[in-house]
Amino acid sequence: MHVTRFYREIVRALIATALGKDKADLVIKDASLVNVYTGEILEGIDVAVKGERIAYVGSDASHTIGSNTKVIDCKGKVLVPGFLDAHIHIESSMLTPLHFSEAVLPHGTTGVFIDPHEIANVLGKKGIEYFLNEAKMAPIRIFVEVPSCVPATPEDTTGGVLGAKEVAELLENPLTIGLGEVMDFHGLLNLRDDILEKIASAHNVNKVVDGHAPALSGKHLVAYASAGITSDHESVEAWEIVEKARLGMHVMLREGSAWRDLDKTIRAILDYGIDTHMLTFVADDRNPYDIIHEGHMDYIVRKAIELGLDPVKAIQMATINVARRFRVEDDLGGIAPGKLADFIILGNLEKVSIEKVFVGGKLLAENGKSLWKPPKEYKIPKYLYGTINIRRKILPEDFKLKAPINNGVVKARVIGIVPNKAITKHLVMDVKVVNGEVVADAERDVLKIAMVERYTGEGKVGLGLVHGFGFKYGALASSVAHDSHNILVVGVNENDMAYAVNKIVETGGGIVFVANGSVKALVKLPVAGILSDKPAEAVAEELHRLVEETKKAGSKLSEPHMTLSILGLIVIPELRVFDKGLFDVMKNSVVNVFVEQ
Repeated sequence: MHVTRFYREIVRALIATALGKDKADLVIKDASLVNVYTGEILEGIDVAVKGERIAYVGSDASHTIGSNTKVIDCKGKVLVPGFLDAHIHIESSMLTPLHFSEAVLPHGTTGVFIDPHEIANVLGKKGIEYFLNEAKMAPIRIFVEVPSCVPATPEDTTGGVLGAKEVAELLENPLTIGLGEVMDFHGLLNLRDDILEKIASAHNVNKVVDGHAPALSGKHLVAYASAGITSDHESVEAWEIVEKARLGMHVMLREGSAWRDLDKTIRAILDYGIDTHMLTFVADDRNPYDIIHEGHMDYIVRKAIELGLDPVKAIQMATINVARRFRVEDDLGGIAPGKLADFIILGNLEKVSIEKVFVGGKLLAENGKSLWKPPKEYKIPKYLYGTINIRRKILPEDFKLKAPINNGVVKARVIGIVPNKAITKHLVMDVKVVNGEVVADAERDVLKIAMVERYTGEGKVGLGLVHGFGFKYGALASSVAHDSHNILVVGVNENDMAYAVNKIVETGGGIVFVANGSVKALVKLPVAGILSDKPAEAVAEELHRLVEETKKAGSKLSEPHMTLSILGLIVIPELRVFDKGLFDVMKNSVVNVFVEQ
């Protein structure tokens, strides 16, 4: 659903309704209104809606009520604007935009600002056009940013490429709202022409530029922000939030499924005492199980309140602050005359207990259920299927890691997982070598990890080692591998690793856990190899079974599949694996697995 602009007849109808000459379609009576403009809670407020927009806000809307007006008594209830997610990748929900919308509606989400760089890395411009098409059909407002880094870096192998020309063309499209997160900060700070041109294209059409600045500080952060990059969502500590906000950046506090940063980043407000008007909440990545069982933006707002944030400030950070960041505050983000009638009725403010959700004045969710369903006649385009191209059988030998010694112990670089964080550690550990090859050491939790390239047909394999999965047996493989979406696999033995990757190829995409040569759990993702074509409930059930199998195998990670999915993302510190080997993000270069003695 997109924003309907003001037309003469809309203006006339709103004025006439506010004066009582025309009658409202909907009136909310006697609500406790969270006024995000003044930071107040106003009691006994009526709101009258005409068409998609709010015509009247005040103490008595009785003059707008006619025989056909639907009236909802909100005495004892709280009225807040619809929640907006300032940065999310719908692809990480493993749902299509329509099924994602259906899933988040009951949680009060009425708008999202997305960067579809996941599907763009698979299908390029065609992937973005698919998202734009479904965005027009969706019940919530999906604002699409143009991915800035497809591929994420020149070193990545992807199915799609968006050069400066393609980015400029997409930015001219009125359905796009800005340039997506500029992830290749190394390229930017090294003044690479294509990145500079993409940023300039966004500024030339007066659209926002989103950032991605993990671990950047001091002069490097200042240089990054000087490009007119006005947001960041990668902070994991309170001091990072403060530093970026002081530079005029809209800083996004993230609480996703695997990256749970809010408990630390909220301290920027609670301890440093900074003003919140430049701060917003984001999920970034949220899986369908967590959306259904924990929530989406309602969960983040609720957690922020539980951590000690003032409820009104929490609501502001999920509504008006987001609208202002993306320059859509004339239409969205608050409950006021002329604004779009996107709002939520809460049973309790502190508990963020959602009872009814309205978008454009229409009741679309109630008591935890979406009243909207994707149209039955709609079919996902065929070109989104069959995107995995590996023209050979993956063999156990592909995962053999030759060592510089025949037998004994050798020092090696190992990817160190940080639970519930997107960052990794660059570890140096002693690893076992038998007959000239490194072997996985389940006792010390040193496992093999690999990326298998899926686009050229060759199935090239990059190898590394990882600490933190905790598997005692089996292998976990996934074609969700940010941002290239090649196939990542981690395992205790080469046979299961090969079986798992071949299963992904056979399925056309997905996530699988294999043990002793048999599939224990499988999440099928046939749409571009990263999305399901099923509703959220079905995907969540498959995902839950997968997580349970990984727990049986010894993993203590809450989201091992999501942790695996970002271990090929060579723009977040410190150490990663990709199809060309091991990558040191801090050095911005490929490094040898083995440390020179």
